[in-house]
Amino acid sequence: MSITTAARNPYAGTLALTALTPIVWGSTYAVTTEFLPPDRPLFTALMRALPAGLVLLALTRTLPKGLWIGRAAALGVLNIGAFFPLLFLAAYRLPGGVAGVLGAVAPMFALLFAAGVLNERPTGRKVLAGVIGVFGVSLVVLRATAQLDTVGVFAGLAGAGSMALGTVLTKKWGRPDGVGPLAMTGWQLTAGGLFILPLAALIEGAPPALDAQAVGGYLYLGVIGTALAYWLWFRGIAKVPATSVAFLGLLSPVSAAVIGWVALGQALTPLQVLGMVIALGGTLLGQTTARPKVGEVEKVDEAEAVGGGAELENRERPTDAARMLVGAGAKNQRKSGLTLT
Repeated sequence: MSITTAARNPYAGTLALTALTPIVWGSTYAVTTEFLPPDRPLFTALMRALPAGLVLLALTRTLPKGLWIGRAAALGVLNIGAFFPLLFLAAYRLPGGVAGVLGAVAPMFALLFAAGVLNERPTGRKVLAGVIGVFGVSLVVLRATAQLDTVGVFAGLAGAGSMALGTVLTKKWGRPDGVGPLAMTGWQLTAGGLFILPLAALIEGAPPALDAQAVGGYLYLGVIGTALAYWLWFRGIAKVPATSVAFLGLLSPVSAAVIGWVALGQALTPLQVLGMVIALGGTLLGQTTARPKVGEVEKVDEAEAVGGGAELENRERPTDAARMLVGAGAKNQRKSGLTLT
């Protein structure tokens, strides 16, 4: 097996598995509009996060300690507690898919935060990918009647920035020794849900009456759209560059448009199809060209089985010399032959 084959397949496999998260997130809009009580965004955000987080805490039986109490709370607020309410606020105040376009700016925020937090210099390729991605998403979700609202625009940008910063900090801090991604997901969902709880109670009051459809919708969002989806998301962040994961978020509005067309009978214009192709191109262009060292992903997988993936990942991060050797080997071989998350 060649060097590039050994390194490429696990890396591409991790990206493909992580990409399932924004694809699943694309179903949130359809589920919310078809099955859930109307005008209860904070209650919906609460039901997505807190029950799933508590279940994961019960399953993993692991609580954050010491420094990680504050880190888990910060990540929970950034990735869940602040992101969900800001996302819904933007969606309610910005008609015509403007909120989806603002959400597509998240990869650009991730490039900025990664430069400051992870010392990852943004490349021209990734900046171009971000611009292409925003343009593609705008073709998918924008309408001629779209109007701007100052509060909605601020909420949309703040939500995108919150998620981008949470993604970058999740990569920087990794996981404590002996803790797997499932426990980390439980910590963040619980912290985020507890942050949303008083907001939902103060702003929306008592919970609404739920019928069978609503219960089924909340179960889907909590189990599939949140617990499973965020587990895959955080697992991916631990294994590949944070900016590469952030660009996968461009798949969410594409998924939402396809689901709306298939399941809800919504029209899909040629311009929207073109936008999907462009957004997919931006997603692919935004992936890193650097490959992990041979066996690196497999080693992280082995560590993940015992819960210590982040520390082993940090210890096994390839040096610049190793990257040059892998790149040289690959070069020689080539010469020879709308959305709601």
